[in-house]
Amino acid sequence: MDAINNFQRILIAIDDSPYSEKAAQYGFHLARLMGAHVALLNVMDPPSSTYSGDPLLGQQPLVMPEIIDMQEEASKSVLERYGSIWNSDNELITFSKVGNPRVEILATADEWRADLIILGTHGRTGFDHFISGSVAEGVARRSACPVLIVPNKTDQ
Repeated sequence: MDAINNFQRILIAIDDSPYSEKAAQYGFHLARLMGAHVALLNVMDPPSSTYSGDPLLGQQPLVMPEIIDMQEEASKSVLERYGSIWNSDNELITFSKVGNPRVEILATADEWRADLIILGTHGRTGFDHFISGSVAEGVARRSACPVLIVPNKTDQ
Protein backbone atom coordinates (compact mmCIF):
# COMPACT_ATOMS: atom_id res chain seq x y z
CA MET A 1 0.00 0.00 0.00
CA ASP A 2 2.93 2.37 0.59
CA ALA A 3 3.96 2.23 -3.08
CA ILE A 4 0.53 3.51 -4.10
CA ASN A 5 0.87 6.46 -1.77
CA ASN A 6 4.07 7.40 -3.56
CA PHE A 7 2.35 8.17 -6.89
CA GLN A 8 3.01 11.89 -6.93
CA ARG A 9 3.96 12.35 -10.61
CA ILE A 10 1.57 10.79 -13.12
CA LEU A 11 2.41 10.88 -16.82
CA ILE A 12 -0.59 10.42 -19.11
CA ALA A 13 0.23 9.64 -22.74
CA ILE A 14 -2.50 10.85 -25.10
CA ASP A 15 -3.32 11.21 -28.75
CA ASP A 16 -6.42 12.31 -30.61
CA SER A 17 -8.48 9.16 -30.11
CA PRO A 18 -11.29 7.88 -27.88
CA TYR A 19 -8.97 5.47 -26.05
CA SER A 20 -6.82 8.40 -24.91
CA GLU A 21 -9.86 10.19 -23.55
CA LYS A 22 -10.68 7.24 -21.32
CA ALA A 23 -7.04 6.98 -20.15
CA ALA A 24 -6.97 10.71 -19.36
CA GLN A 25 -10.16 10.45 -17.33
CA TYR A 26 -8.67 7.59 -15.27
CA GLY A 27 -5.41 9.48 -14.86
CA PHE A 28 -7.02 12.73 -13.77
CA HIS A 29 -9.30 10.94 -11.31
CA LEU A 30 -6.40 9.03 -9.78
CA ALA A 31 -4.27 12.17 -9.59
CA ARG A 32 -7.03 14.08 -7.80
CA LEU A 33 -7.44 11.25 -5.27
CA MET A 34 -3.70 11.19 -4.58
CA GLY A 35 -2.99 14.89 -4.87
CA ALA A 36 -0.48 14.06 -7.61
CA HIS A 37 1.10 16.26 -10.24
CA VAL A 38 0.11 15.43 -13.82
CA ALA A 39 1.92 15.68 -17.11
CA LEU A 40 0.25 15.10 -20.44
CA LEU A 41 2.37 13.77 -23.30
CA ASN A 42 1.48 13.76 -26.98
CA VAL A 43 3.91 12.03 -29.35
CA MET A 44 3.80 12.82 -33.05
CA ASP A 45 5.18 10.51 -35.70
CA PRO A 46 8.15 12.02 -37.53
CA PRO A 47 7.03 13.52 -40.85
CA SER A 48 8.05 11.97 -44.10
CA SER A 49 10.13 14.16 -46.43
CA THR A 50 7.13 15.25 -48.51
CA TYR A 51 3.50 14.47 -48.87
CA SER A 52 2.41 14.50 -52.46
CA GLY A 53 -0.85 16.13 -53.31
CA ASP A 54 -2.85 15.03 -56.31
CA PRO A 55 -2.23 17.54 -59.14
CA LEU A 56 -5.37 16.32 -60.94
CA LEU A 57 -7.40 17.48 -57.93
CA GLY A 58 -5.50 20.77 -57.76
CA GLN A 59 -3.64 19.74 -54.59
CA GLN A 60 -0.15 21.07 -54.07
CA PRO A 61 2.51 18.86 -52.44
CA LEU A 62 3.24 19.65 -48.81
CA VAL A 63 6.85 20.01 -47.79
CA MET A 64 8.48 19.12 -44.47
CA PRO A 65 8.06 22.52 -42.71
CA GLU A 66 4.35 22.60 -43.55
CA ILE A 67 3.84 19.06 -42.26
CA ILE A 68 5.74 19.84 -39.06
CA ASP A 69 3.67 23.00 -38.51
CA MET A 70 0.44 21.03 -39.02
CA GLN A 71 1.57 18.31 -36.58
CA GLU A 72 2.61 20.87 -33.96
CA GLU A 73 -0.77 22.61 -34.22
CA ALA A 74 -2.60 19.29 -33.92
CA SER A 75 -0.50 18.31 -30.90
CA LYS A 76 -1.09 21.67 -29.23
CA SER A 77 -4.82 21.32 -29.83
CA VAL A 78 -4.93 17.81 -28.32
CA LEU A 79 -2.94 18.90 -25.26
CA GLU A 80 -5.14 21.98 -24.74
CA ARG A 81 -8.34 19.96 -25.11
CA TYR A 82 -7.30 17.35 -22.54
CA GLY A 83 -5.66 19.96 -20.33
CA SER A 84 -8.96 21.85 -20.06
CA ILE A 85 -10.44 18.80 -18.28
CA TRP A 86 -7.87 19.01 -15.45
CA ASN A 87 -9.29 20.90 -12.49
CA SER A 88 -6.87 20.84 -9.64
CA ASP A 89 -4.67 23.20 -7.68
CA ASN A 90 -1.67 21.22 -8.93
CA GLU A 91 -0.01 22.49 -12.07
CA LEU A 92 -0.52 20.59 -15.33
CA ILE A 93 2.62 20.08 -17.40
CA THR A 94 2.45 19.26 -21.11
CA PHE A 95 5.00 17.64 -23.39
CA SER A 96 4.83 17.45 -27.16
CA LYS A 97 7.43 15.13 -28.71
CA VAL A 98 8.27 13.85 -32.18
CA GLY A 99 9.40 10.27 -32.61
CA ASN A 100 8.56 6.68 -31.80
CA PRO A 101 5.72 6.78 -29.23
CA ARG A 102 7.11 3.94 -27.07
CA VAL A 103 10.59 5.48 -26.96
CA GLU A 104 9.31 9.00 -26.27
CA ILE A 105 6.89 7.89 -23.54
CA LEU A 106 9.67 6.02 -21.72
CA ALA A 107 12.16 8.88 -22.17
CA THR A 108 9.69 11.49 -20.94
CA ALA A 109 8.74 9.35 -17.93
CA ASP A 110 12.42 9.05 -17.07
CA GLU A 111 13.21 12.76 -17.62
CA TRP A 112 10.17 13.95 -15.65
CA ARG A 113 10.72 11.25 -12.98
CA ALA A 114 7.18 9.89 -13.30
CA ASP A 115 5.95 7.51 -10.60
CA LEU A 116 3.21 6.13 -12.85
CA ILE A 117 2.50 6.08 -16.59
CA ILE A 118 -1.09 5.90 -17.80
CA LEU A 119 -2.05 5.22 -21.39
CA GLY A 120 -4.87 3.70 -23.34
CA THR A 121 -4.79 0.92 -25.84
CA HIS A 122 -6.42 0.50 -29.23
CA GLY A 123 -7.10 -3.13 -28.35
CA ARG A 124 -5.79 -4.36 -31.68
CA THR A 125 -5.38 -8.07 -32.09
CA GLY A 126 -4.22 -10.52 -34.69
CA PHE A 127 -2.46 -9.30 -37.81
CA ASP A 128 -3.07 -5.61 -37.04
CA HIS A 129 -1.34 -6.02 -33.66
CA PHE A 130 1.48 -8.00 -35.28
CA ILE A 131 2.12 -5.29 -37.89
CA SER A 132 1.78 -2.20 -35.68
CA GLY A 133 2.96 -3.66 -32.39
CA SER A 134 1.51 -2.34 -29.20
CA VAL A 135 2.83 0.90 -27.77
CA ALA A 136 1.18 0.08 -24.45
CA GLU A 137 2.78 -3.36 -24.32
CA GLY A 138 6.21 -1.97 -25.24
CA VAL A 139 5.99 0.71 -22.57
CA ALA A 140 4.82 -1.75 -19.92
CA ARG A 141 7.67 -4.16 -20.70
CA ARG A 142 10.42 -1.53 -20.53
CA SER A 143 9.21 1.01 -17.99
CA ALA A 144 11.08 1.60 -14.74
CA CYS A 145 7.83 2.68 -13.05
CA PRO A 146 4.36 1.10 -12.93
CA VAL A 147 2.18 1.41 -16.03
CA LEU A 148 -1.61 1.54 -16.00
CA ILE A 149 -3.06 0.49 -19.35
CA VAL A 150 -6.69 1.53 -19.79
CA PRO A 151 -8.53 -0.71 -22.27
CA ASN A 152 -11.01 0.71 -24.72
CA LYS A 153 -13.53 -2.11 -24.81
CA THR A 154 -16.95 -1.05 -26.01
CA ASP A 155 -18.62 -4.48 -25.90
CA GLN A 156 -19.02 -4.74 -22.13
